[in-house]
Amino acid sequence: MPRKFTASAAQLKPDPRYGSKLASKFINCLMNDGKKSVAMRAFYEALDIVGDKVSDASPIEVFEQAIANVKPDIEVRSKRVGGATYQVPTPVNQKRQQALSIRWILVAVRGRKGRPVAQSLAEEILAAYRREGSAVTTRENVHKMAEANKAFAHFAY
Repeated sequence: MPRKFTASAAQLKPDPRYGSKLASKFINCLMNDGKKSVAMRAFYEALDIVGDKVSDASPIEVFEQAIANVKPDIEVRSKRVGGATYQVPTPVNQKRQQALSIRWILVAVRGRKGRPVAQSLAEEILAAYRREGSAVTTRENVHKMAEANKAFAHFAY
C-alpha cells in the first residue's frame, strides 16, 4: 500500500541560520501549537546567550555537544518472562538517543518556571555542555537503573 507521507527525517530541512538538521529538529520539538517562528526566536536567542557565555566554541557546537552529553547509551525495557516482569537493559539506537536527549532537555527547560524560555533553554544547554543539570541527571538515572538490572541482561532478545 503506498504511503502519502515520507518519514520526518526525509522531509526535514536544515535550519536557516546554522544549516543544522539537529537544530531544525530541536526547533520542531520546541514548537507549541504550530508557532514555528516563536520557537525559532526562542532557540536563536538561547544560542546567542550561549555564545556570549562560552568563548572557546561556537554556539551550535556547544548545542551539539550538549545533545551528545545527554544521549543515553543503554536503557531498561520491561520484558515479561514466565509471569514475572523484568527490567532488561538494552542498547539504544541512534534515532532514539537523539529523541530522548531532545525530550529530556525540553522537559528540564519547561520545568524551570518564572523566566523566559530562551533564558532557561540557554541555561540548560550550558548545563548539559558541562555535564550537569537535570537532563544529564535523567541520563545518569537511566544508566544507574540499567547497571542495577545488569543481572537480567540475558533476557534481552
